[in-house]
Amino acid sequence: MEKRILTIASQKSLSEAVGVSSIYLCGKRMFDIVCGMVGLFFVVAASLCLLPFFIYGKNKGPLFFKQIRVGQNGKKFKIYKFRSMVVNAESVLRSNSDLYQKYVENSYKLPSGEDPRITKLGMFIRKTSLDELPQFINILKGEMSMIGPRPVVESELIEYGDRVKQLLAAKPGAMGLWQASGRSNIHYPERADLEIYYVNHRSFHYDLAILLKNITSIFKADGAF
Repeated sequence: MEKRILTIASQKSLSEAVGVSSIYLCGKRMFDIVCGMVGLFFVVAASLCLLPFFIYGKNKGPLFFKQIRVGQNGKKFKIYKFRSMVVNAESVLRSNSDLYQKYVENSYKLPSGEDPRITKLGMFIRKTSLDELPQFINILKGEMSMIGPRPVVESELIEYGDRVKQLLAAKPGAMGLWQASGRSNIHYPERADLEIYYVNHRSFHYDLAILLKNITSIFKADGAF
């Protein structure tokens, strides 16, 4: 894990924890609002392009996927994504006990090409990270930030053990250290270590470094499936 962290924050000691100031939090919220307003344009544009596939194609059903996630201070909210799975995805997963067990053991993901829930269009929008665009709505609502720990479903909190309060001290992000380090290629418990490391080392400079690293990872499609 140390090597992954140092590729982004080479000048930060692993034992050094940065305090969170009100100036940082205020500045971060202002940045989120600006990004959210700009991002909303892309959400609308992408919606108009994708909508015909969800009306007339094999992906018939809701354009958006909504799921309950755990946010800052344990407050739950609905995360928005463009739907990349079949409509009854949760039933498909839980109806196969072996598949569900593999899903849990693989850090709540199924290996690339092995998830029967993901549609062909869904594979494309996941690979390009287009499915994440609607999270600009969550950012504008103040439920998420541009940079932060990835918001988890409640069942994932067990992976953080006695560090749950640390994880939930920060607002969850659309981008973060986990995604910048390899996304779905990084499993628990390493993922938990990365998320907690970020929470303890938040700063303007660190957020900028993570943002740039995430943009690079999106173009390379690192760990996107």
